[in-house]
Amino acid sequence: MDVKIENGKLLISIELQEPTPSASGKTLVVATTHGNMPTQCIINGKPVVIGLNAYIKK
Repeated sequence: MDVKIENGKLLISIELQEPTPSASGKTLVVATTHGNMPTQCIINGKPVVIGLNAYIKK
């Protein structure tokens, strides 16, 4: 995952994966951070933490 701050916006780029069933089985996950991930982006001296799940309906 690549993260940067540009023109007051947080830009996130993450690799897509083959759709795989979510833990509940209700959706198919196409991109995930597998939990909360600290990033190299700093706001007020602290790293921005991102937890991302992108999915499609089954």
